[in-house]
Parts: sequence; structure tokens; C-alpha cells
Amino acid sequence: MIRPALLAAAMLLIFTLSRSATAAPDTLGASSDEPRAFGYTVGDVVSRRITLRVPAGLELDPDSLPRAGARGRALELQRVVLHKSLAGVPDALRLDYQVFLAPRELRVLEMPPLELRFDGSPRPQTLRIDAWPVTVAPLAPVEPSPREGLGEMRPDREPSRLATGLARMRLTVEVGAMLLLLGYLAQVYLVLPWSAQRRRPFGRAWKTLSVLPTRPDAKQRRAAFERVHAALNETAGEVLFEPGVDRFVGRQPRFASLRDDLVRFFADSRAEFFAGGDDAVDARWLVAFGRRCRDLERGAA
Repeated sequence: MIRPALLAAAMLLIFTLSRSATAAPDTLGASSDEPRAFGYTVGDVVSRRITLRVPAGLELDPDSLPRAGARGRALELQRVVLHKSLAGVPDALRLDYQVFLAPRELRVLEMPPLELRFDGSPRPQTLRIDAWPVTVAPLAPVEPSPREGLGEMRPDREPSRLATGLARMRLTVEVGAMLLLLGYLAQVYLVLPWSAQRRRPFGRAWKTLSVLPTRPDAKQRRAAFERVHAALNETAGEVLFEPGVDRFVGRQPRFASLRDDLVRFFADSRAEFFAGGDDAVDARWLVAFGRRCRDLERGAA
């Protein structure tokens, strides 16, 4: 009988203690677990923890809580964490501030005050949490030691050198290949045509014809005819006369458009050499005829 009585008394005591522990407070209040007020520099996070005592019948107005992201000139509120009991009553609040000030000397900052509003019975109430000071120190002293490495400014650091040996070698090979290609193209499209033009029969004859005056004398005129005859003979591979014009055109079809001019040339040449000279021979026509022969010869190369 004694043991059941003791057990019942113990259970009653535990129930009474638990009810008294979880009973709502009679008045609204708060206590702060403040952080240390010294030893902070730019970038540090300072946390402020507030324990709330909220009587039954009061509810916290969420609009009265500070908003994360609010930034002053020195502190930025980064996070707001509200804890609630199992019954849904707010019992703790944590505010995390980050320092954004890098002062040149020791500076005192204040974590701003709060005013929380509670709605409900018996009447709406407000709870004020006072400001809390913290000191922020500079990252470096205002007058650092003059020893090397501790001054306000240090010389620029030399940039690291990149390995460019392989790139330079590849660039050299590419430039060499490009120069060889340009040399080959110059040889094919400039040197060879110019050299071949100087070696062609009508190309050599054009040197004499190009300087022939408009009214040449007999000696100049005969020299021009002789140069054209020499070019025709070299091109035909034989001594060419008027009866062989058709055979020449058949072997050298590029001169087919000049058949009539060839016939006229031989007629003028016969008059020049065997009729005692003919001042009526048109030197301009002879020059134009030599140019056409040179152009046809060049186009066939």
C-alpha cells in the first residue's frame, strides 16, 4: 500500500512541475544574450540572440520583425531567425549582422534597437530591445612600420612568364612556309611570264617597234620590217613568205585572226625592200600590227 502511494505522489509532483515549467509568463519581456563588444573587423558576422517571454493571448506581429538585407552604412542584417515553442509561441530571436566598414582607426558601431509589436488580449503591447554597441578595428595600423613589406604600398609583383617556345617555333614554321609559297607564286605569276615575254620572238621585236617614230626614215623603217620578219620566221620555224601564210596560220591557229594583216605585211615589205622604198608605208599600222602579234603570242603562253 505504501509503494502505490509513493508512486502516485511522485507522478503528481512531476505533473505539477511540468505545468509550472511550461506555463505562460504573466508579463511580456525579453532577455538578450549579447555578443562581445570588441575584436571585430570588416567582413565579420555578429550574432545577437534574444529570448522572448510572451504571455498567453498575445501574438507577434510579423511586420514588426526587421527584414534581412537591410543595410546601414556599417552593418548589414543578413539573417533573421525566429524560434517558436511546440505550442507555436515565439520564444527566441536571432539576428546576424555583417560588418561592412573598414575604418582607419577603432570605431564604435551600434546594432540598432528593435520594437516588436504583439496583438491580442488583454491589449496590444510593444517590446523594445535596446541597441548594443560593438567596436570595429582597422585591418592595418594607420602608420605601419617602415620595414620592408610592412609599408602602405608594396611594389607590383612581376607577372609569371608563359612558356612560348612551342608557339614561337610553330609561328616560325608557318611564316617560313608562307614565304616559300609567296616565292613560288611570284616565280610562277611574275618572274616566269616576264622572262618568257622577253624571250618570245614578237616580245623581242616589240622593243624595236615601240620606239619607232611616227615618220621614220628608210633605215628605221627597214630595221622594223627586219625585226618582224625575224619574229615570224622564228615562230614558224622556217623562212616565211607570203605563199606560206595559210600554212603558217594552220600551224599557229592563234594568228588566224591576223591572216589578212599578214598578207598586207608581206606586200608592204616587198614594196619596202624591192620597189626602192615606199614612203607611203604607214608606220603606225606596222607598230599596231607588231603589238597585236605580241598580244596573241603572250595570250598563247
